[in-house]
Amino acid sequence: MKTSSYKTSKILLNLLCILLCAVIFAPLLWIILNSLKTNLELFRNSLSLPQVWRFDNYVKAWNLGLYRYFGNSVLVSTVSLCAILILSSFLAYGLTRFKAKGAGIIFMIVLGGMALSEQVALVPLYKILKTLGIYDTYFAVILPYIAFRIPFTVFLMRSYFLSIPVELEEAAIVDGYNSFQIFTKIIVPISKPIFASCAIVNLNFVWNEFLFANVFLNNKAIQTIPIGLMTFKGDLKVDYTTTLAGLIIASLPLIILFFCMSKQFVRGLTAGAVKG
Repeated sequence: MKTSSYKTSKILLNLLCILLCAVIFAPLLWIILNSLKTNLELFRNSLSLPQVWRFDNYVKAWNLGLYRYFGNSVLVSTVSLCAILILSSFLAYGLTRFKAKGAGIIFMIVLGGMALSEQVALVPLYKILKTLGIYDTYFAVILPYIAFRIPFTVFLMRSYFLSIPVELEEAAIVDGYNSFQIFTKIIVPISKPIFASCAIVNLNFVWNEFLFANVFLNNKAIQTIPIGLMTFKGDLKVDYTTTLAGLIIASLPLIILFFCMSKQFVRGLTAGAVKG
């Protein structure tokens, strides 16, 4: 009976996984299929195969200026991601290893940042950026991205660092390592899974963020991909197939990164799950 029940539950679980994969991949396949059509074919039957596979839609999307928005997104995402990971890892490590007074209060204040809504902070941020003279520059979006992503990243990293045995650091201290050397030569190398997890989660936010980029970036020369794709929409006409091609191009970096780091991503999210 137990063997039969186990097989039944396994079959049901596999069917559920197949269903979830279908739900996830169906829209993606629809976008890819229609990005290779003409607008006329799209409106006639969006589920049919293209009469002619229009790969030139991707070239057209790229030449319409997507290359510039893509480059801006790479710049903003790289700077933001590096700053988020470095600052969050320092703070998380300090909260878990240095028994300073008020460490618990500091951690609660940091977590409080997760409750702050982007929409609520929009007007104050606009005034601050104007005052600092960095409105409509790369830093107008980089700084808010860093500030809004540090709380959640610290939360993830702190849980992982708590799962690392303190004995490793005690042995390093005996060998003459200082705190910075312990962090860079011991903690960071064995914490690659959590760094990978945080990188994927934060890159997904920064790469696709629309609200701050739309409000704080008016200069088309520095706008990112989510805003740049809006320029494909004209006043009287929308080139839907080219827009869909642009969406695929914009999604490729995240898809490739996830497939390359998926194993580390899962390990990073689960390794510290039992620690508080």
